[in-house]
Parts: sequence; structure tokens; C-alpha cells
Amino acid sequence: MKKKIQIALGVGLILVGVRTAYIFYERRSAGNEPTVKQAPPLDPDYYVVPRKLRPYDLKSARQLMQQPVWVKVGYAYAYYPYDAADHHVNFAHEAGVLLPIEQLNIRDVIIAAASRAPGRQVMAVFEKEGKTCAFSIGTVSDGEYQFYSDDMLYIQDPHQLYRHWPADVWQAIDQRQVKDGMNELQVGFAIGLGVAKGSGASADKTIDYANSGRPLSITYRNGKVTEVQTGRN
Repeated sequence: MKKKIQIALGVGLILVGVRTAYIFYERRSAGNEPTVKQAPPLDPDYYVVPRKLRPYDLKSARQLMQQPVWVKVGYAYAYYPYDAADHHVNFAHEAGVLLPIEQLNIRDVIIAAASRAPGRQVMAVFEKEGKTCAFSIGTVSDGEYQFYSDDMLYIQDPHQLYRHWPADVWQAIDQRQVKDGMNELQVGFAIGLGVAKGSGASADKTIDYANSGRPLSITYRNGKVTEVQTGRN
């Protein structure tokens, strides 16, 4: 009996030793496993898909009159005086340029002949500072229409489309200012069209902005503003 007890104790000690060694082996193996890095979350801007009208003739283009519109690219599109009584656009005298995300109420969409352009221009008519003006949203030649209004205008309020942006970013945009940490789209909303130095395809780049006569040169790192310099254009 005594011998049997000694054998049982010996077997038990061996089993405990094996179990302990296995536990240490598992812990060491777990420590040596490579850490799997999770991909960063996608930018919420990627999920914003603005609605488009896709006009194909004069009647469909007049859908722009059914709601306010907002300018996508500021300081890029000229507008001209329009005489509603004579249905005449004065292309000889530019009245100004559309501002970044400027809200407009389109009163009419017309066709006008511009002597310096082929075919005829499809013009969106609006009121500004008590004056009637018009800007081109497409062309028509031999009954064939070509529109670029979807590239020029939002038909939804950008403040709602990009409501995930912080309040301080929207405050800077509404004040036509640029602050560190803004992305390229936010800067465009604030100060309009820019021209990249080089290819401009990288997230690290420098873009020059005319900014309506107040030139700025803005450097981006990882897609965010890191430096703003004045008077570089």
C-alpha cells in the first residue's frame, strides 16, 4: 500500500509539472505573436454623396429654381449683368465672381448668345445686392446640351452635408479663414480655388490660393493644414 501511494504521488507531481510547463509555453507563445494593427477609420467625408440634378435640356435645368443652391468652387466662376426686360446678358462687363459656398436663389435659366464663345450659353439668373445677374451653367449647340452645373453647385446645404465637421471649423469657413488642422475641402470652402505646386496628388503638398486678391500659400501634411503663409502668389 505504501509503495502504491508513493507511485500515485509521483505520477501526480509529474502531471502538475507538465501542466505548469504547458501554461508557461502558452504564455510565451502568446507574447511572441505579432500584433495585428487595425486600419484607421475612413474619413467621414468619404461617405458624403451630394445629390445631382443631371439636367439634359432647358426644362430640366430649371429644377435649379426649386431650392437654394450653393457654390462648390469659390472665385472660379464669373457672373455678368442681366437685363430681364431685354433678356440680354452683358458679357462685355464682368460683374464679379461667385464666392465659396455662396448661397444663391436661381430665378430663371435662359439661353444667351456670347460672341466670344461657340454656340450659346445656358445661364442661371439670380439676384445679388439688388441687381440681376447671370452665370453660365452649360452650353447648347445644334440642339445638343452640355451642362456642368452639377460640378459647380450643391443643391443641398453644405452645412448639413458636412455637419460632422466641428463647430470651430465651420466658424472659420464662414469667416473666410484658414486654421491648422483643416483639410483641403474645408480650406476650399473657406477661400476658394487653389493651384497645387507640382502634381498635387500627395497628402503632403503646398497649394497657392488667390483668395480674391489676398494670396495664401498653404502647406498640407497628411492631408491637414500645417502652415499658412501670406503674399506668396
